[in-house]
Amino acid sequence: MTTFAIQRRALCLAAGAMASTYMLRGNGAWAKSATISPDGTIQAAIAYGLSGTFDPLNASGAVTQAVNWHVFESLVDLDPVTRKPYAALAAEMPTTQDGLTYTIKLRKGAVFHNGAAVTADDVVFSFTRLLDPASKSLFRSFVSFIDKVEAVAPDTVRLTTKFPFSLFNVRLGSVKIVPRAAVEAHADGFGKLPIGSGPYKLISAVPEAQIVFSRNDAYNGPRPALAKQMVWNLIADPTARVNALTSGAVMAMEDVPYVDADAVAAAASLEKTQSFGLLFAMFNTAAKPFDDVRVRQAFFYALNMDKIIGTGMLDNATAATSFLPKTHPNYHRASTVYTYAPDKAKALLTEAGVPKLDITLMATDTGWVKDVAPIIKESLDAVGFNTTLDIAQAGGQYTKVDAGKMQVMIAPGDPSVFGNDPDILMQWWYGDNIWPTKRFQWSASSKYSELTGLLNEAQRQTGAGQQATWNKAFDLLSAEVPLYPLFHRQLPTAWDAEQLEGFKPVPTTGLSFLDVGVKK
Repeated sequence: MTTFAIQRRALCLAAGAMASTYMLRGNGAWAKSATISPDGTIQAAIAYGLSGTFDPLNASGAVTQAVNWHVFESLVDLDPVTRKPYAALAAEMPTTQDGLTYTIKLRKGAVFHNGAAVTADDVVFSFTRLLDPASKSLFRSFVSFIDKVEAVAPDTVRLTTKFPFSLFNVRLGSVKIVPRAAVEAHADGFGKLPIGSGPYKLISAVPEAQIVFSRNDAYNGPRPALAKQMVWNLIADPTARVNALTSGAVMAMEDVPYVDADAVAAAASLEKTQSFGLLFAMFNTAAKPFDDVRVRQAFFYALNMDKIIGTGMLDNATAATSFLPKTHPNYHRASTVYTYAPDKAKALLTEAGVPKLDITLMATDTGWVKDVAPIIKESLDAVGFNTTLDIAQAGGQYTKVDAGKMQVMIAPGDPSVFGNDPDILMQWWYGDNIWPTKRFQWSASSKYSELTGLLNEAQRQTGAGQQATWNKAFDLLSAEVPLYPLFHRQLPTAWDAEQLEGFKPVPTTGLSFLDVGVKK
């Protein structure tokens, strides 16, 4: 960041701190600041395309997840910035006396966007449909510890767990509460234009164009909307996003191109946040040559990560030394760490009987992924791989993956949008879902059974014992690498501090405008 930008940012932050006049209301919500316009419209630039459903049963896209932070509530939600849990639809943070049973009263007066009261029946419905194996939800393994969900009064639910689970409160954010009547009446329509109980209503969502929100004036929870409206402009082209911010057309943008970071920092506030977000390599472990772990390991040892990160990422990433980045509170350096060792890669390929082999390396067309793909190919080709690059839009690539037409793929991923504990991060890719069963096809292996055994064991533990079991899982993944990170990247986010009050970047994909308003 330039000296001018640093000085400008410091002045903006100081002015914002002096001007803020938030008062805590009786219900725990923050009253609007005297410096915030009640009629303001937040304009934002979003980097990723809109695809899939908003229905939280299956909403897994970067954009839909960020939208749902603002539209839906869970009993307990995770703050998108701090990742700390807070009572949302629950009247207070849940507690238990026996370690298994939680009786949770709902926030008094909570209503959905259609005016219907949020009831215990809606909560039971939201949990039950997610836990149903027929739902095939990617999130079902996130709440596999739950045994029963019951309505004990119109405003009270009882959750019973199969065993004491130390992550109970942070995991409740995985289940967004939906109105049963609306979902059952028109599930497809609900997925396109959902009804939640959050501070913002979703008004329209047009792929490749805009997502429009309006304030939910009936919201009485802890994080009321501070803007009358939000318009999220879907701008996949990085240059167009930069131009939108620097011209004043938008007030915040995610995923600032690394090459433009200094120029953007001279015109706006910019912060690079270390994230769990990563580039992973995923192999078809059920087909040759990647059914042989030595070939998978050779792939990693072949990579010149200094060049990949230095040239392709302009040093805005850190080579993986474990499943988690070093900044994660549960980080453990894995037993196998892949350094640049081309001779070792060649030796492993020779041992596997494939000193020379042809592969197609699939990649998504995300800007920074396209930047590193040719450098990865260069490293692979130098040790005996003859690599053909296949770079295309993510949706089309995953269609091919799910049809079994993949050898190896590199792609971005960031399940920390769902939560940040090691269990949820591993459950996303290695739980009972489409990833190990259909995508990298590892679920029939003995090592997969060993991993799931470790994850199940850790769920029943706490403290040092739980961490030790997770460490075993990290070690196993580092040796088997069916799907494994190449690096964890930094996320540059930029915003106009002279127009937005309260904005903070999130350490994951997406933007959060909870507790954010437009200055008068």
